Amino acid sequence: MPYTKRVDSTPQANKIIDQLREEHGCELMFHQSGGCCDGSAPMCFEVGDFMVGSRDIKMGEIHGCEFYMAPEQFKYMKNTHLTIDIVEGRGSSFSLEIPLGVRFIAVSRLYTDEEFANLEEIGIE
Repeated sequence: MPYTKRVDSTPQANKIIDQLREEHGCELMFHQSGGCCDGSAPMCFEVGDFMVGSRDIKMGEIHGCEFYMAPEQFKYMKNTHLTIDIVEGRGSSFSLEIPLGVRFIAVSRLYTDEEFANLEEIGIE
């Protein structure tokens, strides 16, 4: 049985990721810090433009992009599956999608008992 992924993305989010890759000509990564305001939203950066902390947790990958979470945020989210989606509206962060008039959001739900027992390993950087 395959492991339960901790994070996925919607086709709409994948379309924006593809657009950002084409516009910026580079690989992308995501980080969710759990700070106030938009800091609790998933943010997209060019690989190398955001310093992943030594305690940050690699949750997995979405559409070929590594997805990290701050350990403090992970404490609250460890029992939930995240689906990264896109909504219209301008956020107030440094995330690459902001100039497009959209922003990434994380939609969470609790794991089922079976999913929780079969979770994909997390990575510590």
